[in-house]
Amino acid sequence: MALSRRARPRRYLMCPPAHFDVTYAINPWMDPAKPVDTPLALAQWEQLRALYRGLGHTVDQIEPRPGLPDMVFTANGATVVDGRVFGARFAHTEREPEAEEHLEWFAAHGLAHLHVPVHINEGEGDFAVTRSCLLAGRGFRTNPLAHGEAQEYFGRPVVGLELVDPRFYHLDLALAVLDDSADEVAYYPAAFSPGSREVLRRLFPHALIATEDDALAFGLNAVSDGHHVVLPQAAAGLYGPLRERGFEPVGVDLSELHKGGGSVKCCSLELRL
Repeated sequence: MALSRRARPRRYLMCPPAHFDVTYAINPWMDPAKPVDTPLALAQWEQLRALYRGLGHTVDQIEPRPGLPDMVFTANGATVVDGRVFGARFAHTEREPEAEEHLEWFAAHGLAHLHVPVHINEGEGDFAVTRSCLLAGRGFRTNPLAHGEAQEYFGRPVVGLELVDPRFYHLDLALAVLDDSADEVAYYPAAFSPGSREVLRRLFPHALIATEDDALAFGLNAVSDGHHVVLPQAAAGLYGPLRERGFEPVGVDLSELHKGGGSVKCCSLELRL
């Protein structure tokens, strides 16, 4: 019998992909030789924004900047918990200016608790917030020392997880938080080291286990409000298991943005104020 789920209104920071393009390759999904349809990317993004608002969520926007084609992936720009902002420090020089753009936006919108990080971390790309802890990815982007830095700043336990498959270079490609009030997650085991798989098994014995096909369709780069799970429509294998657990999957097409290595979650930085 499926559980009864209740959505909770959320607030997201998004950035229109007005300058989206693939002019460099910093992850396995990016190929500068493949053309990008920027107007299509913008139309798909607008549908996602409209969906969030239709579900009763608030969407704030940060202004896109020329020369920063990946700025659409706002989830990488910071981690926000209890009104405290833990800024990003990007691993690649191409994205470094995005960190300052995000911190300036937060400062301009009245968030006083801003932390400029010492160690490399890429925001919610590698930090996932659950009720009991922060899950923190490492292996490709985020420096493991950033885990301790985040724990000290937020005063919440941080659990490090080793990513081993470069296709899942960020935690938010390999794991999705389905219900942050009940510690429910979905993940793709092969994206993690054996020890990290065991940690996940112990922490989340009833987790939804995704197939490789659904993970490669960006199915775990999803956003949940506790009831609705917004995910790529191509990750159809997750729909049934989600419904069995009482969630309502809502499919969207962000295929043009997949060329940059991101999808729903990457475009959605949750503002936990």
